[in-house]
Amino acid sequence: MELTKQPIKVYRGNYIESTHRMHIAVTDNKGTLLFHFGQPERPIFPRSSMKPFQAIPLVETGAAKHFNYSQKELALSCASHSGEPIHRQAVLHILDKLNLSEDALQCGTHIPRDLESYKNLIRSGKDLTPSFSNCSGKHSGMLATAVYMGEEPETYREVPHPVQQRILQAVSDVCSVPVSEIELSVDGCGAPVHRIPLQNAAFGYAKLASGIGTHQEALTTIREAMMAHPEMVAGKNRFDTDIMRAFPGEIIAKAGAEGVQCLGLVKKGIGIAIKIEDGNGRATDATAMKVLNDLGFLDDQPNIPDYLAPYITTPVKNMREEAIGKIEADFELIRG
Repeated sequence: MELTKQPIKVYRGNYIESTHRMHIAVTDNKGTLLFHFGQPERPIFPRSSMKPFQAIPLVETGAAKHFNYSQKELALSCASHSGEPIHRQAVLHILDKLNLSEDALQCGTHIPRDLESYKNLIRSGKDLTPSFSNCSGKHSGMLATAVYMGEEPETYREVPHPVQQRILQAVSDVCSVPVSEIELSVDGCGAPVHRIPLQNAAFGYAKLASGIGTHQEALTTIREAMMAHPEMVAGKNRFDTDIMRAFPGEIIAKAGAEGVQCLGLVKKGIGIAIKIEDGNGRATDATAMKVLNDLGFLDDQPNIPDYLAPYITTPVKNMREEAIGKIEADFELIRG
């Protein structure tokens, strides 16, 4: 395919330097495929886009209520956060309620997106700890469920553990994929990750957006928490946070590693799942905004804030933070 016909173009100056291909599925809350691009049936690992569904047992077992989870803390359980102080403090507060130390988290460590927090850590002479991990909210939620149910917390991330079996069943129910057909591997944080068709991930987000079907009450509770506190789901200058902040109560968004982005349109009961073919996440924002535009969602908005502009046409910057190119989406959704 000619470069000019590729769906995602990366420009350096006026020249196309790189391209990306992607797969898109758009469904309603009955599972009907409304629009697609590429292969909507393609099996993918939705990665962190499944976190809202992984939080279902936290709500349904009664653990969230027992440990007096706030909406902020519940939103954090669905997060791939930036490691900002508000995120780390919330994780530590949850662990304190569980009477567990930070060492109980088995998500590992990594340099956080919030580089100011990392710089402050270096200045203090301290080491990275698990609360800085973008998945520490999810892991603290898994621990909360295990502790409340009287289950062994040391093995909470292993597939046979009741925590993971409840999550597996929740993903199966919401995304309408039999447990026997869900293939498992290991996510970056060490927890199980589920492989399902792209259009089933979209179906799950249509249910999350509309709060219908199985786990209706839990899905509604989780959705409302994420939309009420989008700052807990990602962080400053992050797509998930900014898109939910721009259109409060109208959209739910959660990214996943390797070029995955899922969204749900609340009023329309529509779910969207995107997978960038080569796993490069830099293409997801422009793709997502193009899909929202093609679905008429942006046309329905009286005001689109300026801070969304970099997501519509993503700037390519050099090391001086100068815009020297752009990432542009150029495709049309196919009906059905």
